[in-house]
Amino acid sequence: MKIEHVAMYVSDLEKTKDFFIKYFEAKANDGYHNKETGFKSYFLCFNDGTRLEIMTSPMIVNRDKDLARTGFIHIAFSVENKEKVDQLTLRLKEDGYNVYAMYRGNESKDVFRTKFIN
Repeated sequence: MKIEHVAMYVSDLEKTKDFFIKYFEAKANDGYHNKETGFKSYFLCFNDGTRLEIMTSPMIVNRDKDLARTGFIHIAFSVENKEKVDQLTLRLKEDGYNVYAMYRGNESKDVFRTKFIN
Protein backbone atom coordinates (compact mmCIF):
# COMPACT_ATOMS: atom_id res chain seq x y z
CA MET A 1 0.00 0.00 0.00
CA LYS A 2 1.14 3.55 -0.62
CA ILE A 3 -0.31 6.98 -0.02
CA GLU A 4 -1.76 8.19 -3.34
CA HIS A 5 -1.51 11.89 -2.46
CA VAL A 6 -1.67 14.37 0.39
CA ALA A 7 -3.88 17.48 0.20
CA MET A 8 -3.67 20.82 1.96
CA TYR A 9 -5.68 24.02 1.92
CA VAL A 10 -3.75 27.20 1.17
CA SER A 11 -4.65 30.90 1.16
CA ASP A 12 -2.87 31.77 -2.09
CA LEU A 13 -3.17 28.91 -4.56
CA GLU A 14 -1.07 30.41 -7.38
CA LYS A 15 1.73 31.56 -5.06
CA THR A 16 1.86 28.11 -3.44
CA LYS A 17 1.92 26.36 -6.83
CA ASP A 18 4.73 28.64 -8.05
CA PHE A 19 6.71 28.01 -4.82
CA PHE A 20 6.69 24.23 -5.26
CA ILE A 21 7.53 24.53 -8.95
CA LYS A 22 10.41 26.96 -8.36
CA TYR A 23 12.08 25.30 -5.39
CA PHE A 24 11.10 21.63 -5.63
CA GLU A 25 10.72 21.07 -9.39
CA ALA A 26 7.04 20.15 -9.12
CA LYS A 27 4.92 19.77 -12.22
CA ALA A 28 1.36 21.09 -11.97
CA ASN A 29 -1.73 19.92 -13.78
CA ASP A 30 -4.04 22.46 -15.43
CA GLY A 31 -6.02 22.83 -12.23
CA TYR A 32 -9.64 22.37 -11.29
CA HIS A 33 -12.22 25.07 -10.58
CA ASN A 34 -15.75 24.45 -9.33
CA LYS A 35 -17.53 27.64 -10.34
CA GLU A 36 -20.52 26.93 -8.10
CA THR A 37 -18.53 26.67 -4.86
CA GLY A 38 -15.37 28.62 -5.75
CA PHE A 39 -13.21 25.61 -4.85
CA LYS A 40 -9.93 25.48 -6.82
CA SER A 41 -7.08 22.98 -6.77
CA TYR A 42 -3.91 21.79 -8.45
CA PHE A 43 -2.18 18.45 -8.29
CA LEU A 44 1.59 18.87 -8.05
CA CYS A 45 3.71 15.91 -9.10
CA PHE A 46 7.32 15.54 -7.98
CA ASN A 47 10.16 13.68 -9.73
CA ASP A 48 9.64 10.45 -7.78
CA GLY A 49 5.89 10.39 -8.52
CA THR A 50 4.77 11.76 -5.16
CA ARG A 51 1.69 13.98 -5.50
CA LEU A 52 0.51 16.92 -3.42
CA GLU A 53 -2.91 18.48 -3.93
CA ILE A 54 -3.10 22.16 -3.03
CA MET A 55 -6.58 23.61 -2.66
CA THR A 56 -8.37 26.83 -1.85
CA SER A 57 -11.97 27.79 -1.25
CA PRO A 58 -13.78 30.98 -0.24
CA MET A 59 -15.00 29.07 2.84
CA ILE A 60 -11.60 28.25 4.39
CA VAL A 61 -10.53 29.97 7.58
CA ASN A 62 -6.88 30.94 8.09
CA ARG A 63 -6.33 30.60 11.84
CA ASP A 64 -3.12 31.12 13.80
CA LYS A 65 -0.94 28.02 13.72
CA ASP A 66 1.09 26.85 16.69
CA LEU A 67 4.06 24.61 15.80
CA ALA A 68 3.34 22.43 18.83
CA ARG A 69 -0.06 21.15 17.73
CA THR A 70 -1.72 18.00 16.49
CA GLY A 71 -2.18 17.43 12.77
CA PHE A 72 -0.13 18.00 9.64
CA ILE A 73 3.19 19.70 10.49
CA HIS A 74 5.68 19.44 7.63
CA ILE A 75 6.66 17.98 4.28
CA ALA A 76 10.13 16.46 3.92
CA PHE A 77 12.01 16.43 0.61
CA SER A 78 15.11 14.41 -0.13
CA VAL A 79 17.98 15.78 -2.22
CA GLU A 80 21.29 14.29 -3.30
CA ASN A 81 23.70 15.87 -0.82
CA LYS A 82 24.49 18.65 1.64
CA GLU A 83 25.62 20.99 -1.15
CA LYS A 84 22.16 20.77 -2.75
CA VAL A 85 20.57 21.61 0.62
CA ASP A 86 22.93 24.57 1.01
CA GLN A 87 22.07 25.82 -2.50
CA LEU A 88 18.34 25.57 -1.88
CA THR A 89 18.69 27.23 1.53
CA LEU A 90 20.59 30.13 -0.02
CA ARG A 91 17.93 30.54 -2.74
CA LEU A 92 15.19 30.62 -0.10
CA LYS A 93 17.09 33.22 1.95
CA GLU A 94 17.81 35.37 -1.13
CA ASP A 95 14.13 35.25 -2.03
CA GLY A 96 13.12 36.57 1.39
CA TYR A 97 12.21 33.41 3.30
CA ASN A 98 13.11 33.35 6.99
CA VAL A 99 15.33 30.32 7.59
CA TYR A 100 15.10 29.66 11.33
CA ALA A 101 16.97 26.39 11.80
CA MET A 102 19.50 24.44 9.82
CA TYR A 103 21.10 21.27 11.11
CA ARG A 104 22.33 17.83 10.26
CA GLY A 105 20.36 14.91 11.63
CA ASN A 106 21.91 11.70 12.86
CA GLU A 107 19.48 9.04 11.70
CA SER A 108 20.79 5.90 9.97
CA LYS A 109 21.98 8.10 7.09
CA ASP A 110 23.06 11.71 6.87
CA VAL A 111 20.09 14.05 6.73
CA PHE A 112 20.45 17.75 6.12
CA ARG A 113 17.52 19.96 7.00
CA THR A 114 16.48 23.51 6.47
CA LYS A 115 13.38 24.84 8.20
CA PHE A 116 11.85 28.09 7.08
CA ILE A 117 8.74 30.17 7.38
CA ASN A 118 7.44 32.92 5.19
